[in-house]
Amino acid sequence: MRFVFTLLMFVLTCQPLHARNLVLAPLPMESRETVLKQFMPMARYLQQSLGHEVVFDYSDSYEQILEKFTQGRIDLAYLGPLPYVSLKKVCPDATPLVHFREASGDPLYTCAIVAPADKRLVLEGLEHRKVALTQPLSTCGFLATNGLLRERGSALSRNLYRYLDKHDEVAKAVVRGEFDLGGIKTAIGRKYAHLGLTIMAESAPMPSFALVGNAATLSPAEREAIRQALASLDPDGKDKAMLSSWGENLRYGSVPADDGDYAPVRALLGNDAIPEDGNF
Repeated sequence: MRFVFTLLMFVLTCQPLHARNLVLAPLPMESRETVLKQFMPMARYLQQSLGHEVVFDYSDSYEQILEKFTQGRIDLAYLGPLPYVSLKKVCPDATPLVHFREASGDPLYTCAIVAPADKRLVLEGLEHRKVALTQPLSTCGFLATNGLLRERGSALSRNLYRYLDKHDEVAKAVVRGEFDLGGIKTAIGRKYAHLGLTIMAESAPMPSFALVGNAATLSPAEREAIRQALASLDPDGKDKAMLSSWGENLRYGSVPADDGDYAPVRALLGNDAIPEDGNF
């Protein structure tokens, strides 16, 4: 289902770029309301910096975002590592602009297998357990979860797994006892620790989420202006107050991104195909 939300346009007296609409697609990691609330302050900042109106295009799945991007209907997308790598395969115009820093200050993050602390599960040789995953193209879904289980002599194919779409839905389903385990972003898993969720295993660092520009719809000057507008922000100094209103995944500043940053993800993926459906 498509949801387009237009923000107020800031009209500048001096505009280095020709004013127009920019379509921004946030990744559907949490509920629609939560995602839009997180991205609105950044959109306002980009509008003021660039003189462009920013229009949100919300999709319910990663696949929808990648399809729209390839069709030239999206100018900017907020993507995790696996969605970007998948998009780049079919759309060479996908260009990472910046990586958003995590709360640690690093432009890296990890995925985790989470479980209720009171179950005291052991991952080694795990079999016949119910595992909740996000989406097929989620880095912390099948890709990272299967990799972590393989390191411990198991695999998702030896267990029962199902896709629940969003990270918070996976966490809640595990907390409710509907699944034994879940694969989600570590930072989101920690948000549910007070409900009894514990981290059983954690992946190696992945390049953090990025704002990806569409070179088919954005000029080199526009892409560079967006990159500079975000990478120049100082989260510990002059821009700290402004950034405090940004979403948790965006407020710690950013660094310039490059396609070469995704080598670890491509190595983990190899030639494996990610199943599109669960096995129960």
